[in-house]
Amino acid sequence: MNKISNQRAWWLVVPVVVLVAFNALIPLMTVVNYSVQETFGNNLFFWHGVGWFEQVLTSERFHASLFRQLAFTGMILIIEVPLGIAVALCMPRKGPWVSVCLVLMALPLLIPWNVVGAMWNIFALPDIGLLGRMINGLGIDYNFTQQPVAAWSTTVLMDVWHWTSLVVLLTYAGLCSIPDAYYQAARIDGASSWSVFRFIQLPKLKRVLTIAVLLRFMDSFMIYTEPFVLTGGGPGNTTTFLSIDLVKIALGQFDLGPAAAMSLIYFLVVLLVCWVFYTAMMRNEEQ
Repeated sequence: MNKISNQRAWWLVVPVVVLVAFNALIPLMTVVNYSVQETFGNNLFFWHGVGWFEQVLTSERFHASLFRQLAFTGMILIIEVPLGIAVALCMPRKGPWVSVCLVLMALPLLIPWNVVGAMWNIFALPDIGLLGRMINGLGIDYNFTQQPVAAWSTTVLMDVWHWTSLVVLLTYAGLCSIPDAYYQAARIDGASSWSVFRFIQLPKLKRVLTIAVLLRFMDSFMIYTEPFVLTGGGPGNTTTFLSIDLVKIALGQFDLGPAAAMSLIYFLVVLLVCWVFYTAMMRNEEQ
């Protein structure tokens, strides 16, 4: 019996393709256009080739921003992933407290990014903020508006408070999907809690943790709103990450060529890391 294929359903996808093209492809091509041209105003453009890319890649300012961004992202992953796993392991699997814990974990994720930055800005102020007054009350000189270490610590703490819940919820979902038969076999063998985590839970969480690391890398590497509202990139350039520096070049200095080249480099770095994680996930599934 011959199968009759109906391709008319593809017409339902056309609006989505048009919307994606309008929201993604057209702005992307505009950025590409600016990255290879120079303008002196009045809509007069001149071919500049890869000059802006060379300028960005050899710029000490770009290197400093990239280093700060990588350092921040590395610190975030080192703190949030183990902390999220630990919190998920401590959460109950049955009973009325499950709903309470899940709601409490989801609350930070529901707060808009600009509100998070404003909350922590007030919370950490050395004069009127609860956190600032408490730290200074302990005899520690703390002022995130003037001290680079305090600004970094406050920014990292803010991100940990805001996004660790995502790792917790993903890990908790992965733990709940592990069949009870594994735990029963472990109890029969007299396995310790560490052995259960190492040989049962951690291998079963590989895919979930890969997704969690990928999401947290992308979010932290492209972070803008929270540190901008909290510190404005200061003191000095202490918390001026790539996204903040890019906005300063594009809107503050109105250097559209270097900003476009920098945004494309930024995009390619994120795309490359995502491809690496995707490849790792596919290899894990094959194994």
